[in-house]
Amino acid sequence: MLHLTSPAAADSTGPKRRGHKAQLVAASMAVLVAAGCSSSGSGSKGASATTTASGASSSPTSAAAAAGPATLTVDQANSPATLDPGLQYDTDSYVVYRNIFDQLVRRDQKTLEIVPWVASSWTNPTPTTWVFQIRPGITFTNGTPLTGNDVAFSINRILDKTLNSPQYANFSVITGATGTTSSVTITTTAPSPTLLSYLTTLSIVPQQYVTQVGNQQFDLHPIGSGPYELSSWVQGSQVTLKANPTYWGGKPPYQTVDFRTVPTAATRVADVESGAADIALELTPDNATQLKGNSSSQVIAQPTERVAYLGLNVLGSTPTSSLDVRKAIAYGIDYQGLISSLEQGYAQPVKEVLSPNVFGYDASLSGYTYDPTKAKQFLAQSGLGHPTLVFATSPAYPSSLVQAIQAELQAVGFTVTISTTDQATYLKKVQSPAHDWGSIRYGIWSCSCLDADGVIYPLFHTGSIWSSYSNPAFDTAVQAARTSLDSTQRLSDYATALNILQQDLPGIGLWQYYAIDGANKHISWTPGPQETFFIPQIKWVG
Repeated sequence: MLHLTSPAAADSTGPKRRGHKAQLVAASMAVLVAAGCSSSGSGSKGASATTTASGASSSPTSAAAAAGPATLTVDQANSPATLDPGLQYDTDSYVVYRNIFDQLVRRDQKTLEIVPWVASSWTNPTPTTWVFQIRPGITFTNGTPLTGNDVAFSINRILDKTLNSPQYANFSVITGATGTTSSVTITTTAPSPTLLSYLTTLSIVPQQYVTQVGNQQFDLHPIGSGPYELSSWVQGSQVTLKANPTYWGGKPPYQTVDFRTVPTAATRVADVESGAADIALELTPDNATQLKGNSSSQVIAQPTERVAYLGLNVLGSTPTSSLDVRKAIAYGIDYQGLISSLEQGYAQPVKEVLSPNVFGYDASLSGYTYDPTKAKQFLAQSGLGHPTLVFATSPAYPSSLVQAIQAELQAVGFTVTISTTDQATYLKKVQSPAHDWGSIRYGIWSCSCLDADGVIYPLFHTGSIWSSYSNPAFDTAVQAARTSLDSTQRLSDYATALNILQQDLPGIGLWQYYAIDGANKHISWTPGPQETFFIPQIKWVG
């Protein structure tokens, strides 16, 4: 989730994005796609533990809306790269498609505990076997029942390397999934302490339909079982969803939802102030200050599990293949200055590429602090003179921040060239195995799992489509952490892995990211640290 931004997921580089996706975007730009073209933390504490749906948090609440608009209008910075959840996990895509599809399990919005959703209960009969019972009566919007076979297909599709799914790293511990009408069985290579967390990000797709129409048509005409279905999609401009009248979770609160692509943050703010939009996503601290002075709008801001970071290209043919250059970069950035001047306090410093609310964060690490003298010393030690760094970016990331980092690095002796492309092209380049995307890149990463495994494994493990780095010792440490049920041992493994990252510097943690959104004053919505954007949770009050 690179945001999806790398999540991410979600990385906004995006918490997520290659292959099929890039071809689809190129092939269908500016084409109006109409829907309806389809054919008819928790987890088990022991090997025999059982979790069932009980209590209000374990099942969807009625989504009947209070008096409010028939259409909810949402401004976002970028158009979704895809609506196929297997092909992308960037923020701009999943805020849309997670309302088209259902998830196997979810997190309770208040407690963050994992609760049943499509799965009504589950057992963990052996350390490497999980059996989920599927809630009966759920159908896809083409009328086909959702079964355990669809869940198994959705998992195995992500594991199929020919799909190049950005979620592969998160699910790679799974050896396979098999389904029946009423259940799905998942087997893993080893005990997995994070499996349930990752399953909160699994969107369930219809096996029969995807197999029939193929990946390309499925992306253009997705079918799910969620509260909304695709009405129209003007690529690069707007996605319109309409309420699913047969949704098992109750009547959706709005008849339609328009997700509009509005690249300029100032315009998104103006839209909320004027009432042209009900919600504006991904705003800046300056935008927040402006909105606070408007009586018809509000600012919704909070710390998240996302971490803002710089990715450094260790494997490519670029100056950052030199450790001395990477250290010069790390010492050449004024982290606190950027937080104060650009983030205006909407951020917290970090010592690694993790947020403090994520399991595995190591507060004992020294990290890197601003020291321009050391930066110049390491740059001179590299023997490269005044090398040129290519700073890869896209309109998804604030140009003011990119330019500020550019200026700071140039002040210690680098030449920094900013290379800007659209988000889809940017993601394709970053995920290319050629590692030719540039020297440095800014990203915001989230895994929606609150565990270090979902951050440092996909970003830095050898062979991950996000990684431009390789170290067998690091791989061993993170692999050990993702296969142990002993929390103390996992923390030790992560400490080892994070120390290696501090020495090798394939990435630099900048700060814990704060989500800043704007909304009409009648909106009642609390995204939480995982920034969920489930429309039935967005209420209209007053």
